[in-house]
Amino acid sequence: MFDYIFFDLDGTLTDSSLGITNSFIYALKYYGEEIPSYKKLYTFIGPPLLETFKTQFGFNDEKTAEAVKKYREYFESKGLFENSVYQDIPEILQKFKTAGKHLVVATSKPEKYSVQILEFFNLAKYFDFICGGHMDESHSKKDEIIASGLKKCNIKTDDQKSKVIMIGDRLHDIIGAKKNGIKSAGVLFGFGNLSELQNAGADYIIKTVTDLERFL
Repeated sequence: MFDYIFFDLDGTLTDSSLGITNSFIYALKYYGEEIPSYKKLYTFIGPPLLETFKTQFGFNDEKTAEAVKKYREYFESKGLFENSVYQDIPEILQKFKTAGKHLVVATSKPEKYSVQILEFFNLAKYFDFICGGHMDESHSKKDEIIASGLKKCNIKTDDQKSKVIMIGDRLHDIIGAKKNGIKSAGVLFGFGNLSELQNAGADYIIKTVTDLERFL
């Protein structure tokens, strides 16, 4: 059904919750902010950092930029690899590649970090392209990232886009796919939930990693 499969990274290929939440805690402690519950912190996994610090904590532009730097102080030294690959993901990616599928990572996480993580876990070899955000957060919206991936794959027409699907765990993945005219599937083994994905307009809902393999 689909020849091009775009994957989100956090909450879709890997469980990055420990590294990301620890990085947020590190940055928030620096400012003396009250640390949210882990349930709340999990909702920060996926959206661009600038968006989270501004909308969730009311930081102005200057403070937000500084907060991103504090977040990355921890993330670059420790948080990057406080991470694990979801069970069976490597085997599934191998099967997709063997079947001739084109695999692309489309993540708001800076591309530099995304490549490091995927290489560390020996997953980079499965992907034609790894598309991520810029370090200055100027290119971090999911629709922009997906558009970049489509361009790299030379996908332009509606007929070509009908062969593409975006797989992700948050509403940003679903909305980004819609803005680019491609189908989307929301996974329930990440950090989003059923109502979030359905309300965003996911074309398909996938409960488990095993279901992902069956679906594709």
